[in-house]
Amino acid sequence: MPIEIRELTIKVTVDQPSPQAQQPGGGAPAAGGGAAAGGDKDSVLAQCVEQILDIMKNKRER
Repeated sequence: MPIEIRELTIKVTVDQPSPQAQQPGGGAPAAGGGAAAGGDKDSVLAQCVEQILDIMKNKRER
């Protein structure tokens, strides 16, 4: 007998960076990290697009 889920609740907690990391001494590494994070965002976006296209292709085949 199949199980049907009618409601799904997801709770997420996001931690904010501490104000100490925002001080001038900690600002320089954050700027370098921001540039690297930009590249990471592009790769994550590319992976997401690829997965979405795969899902759409699988649905068309059915």
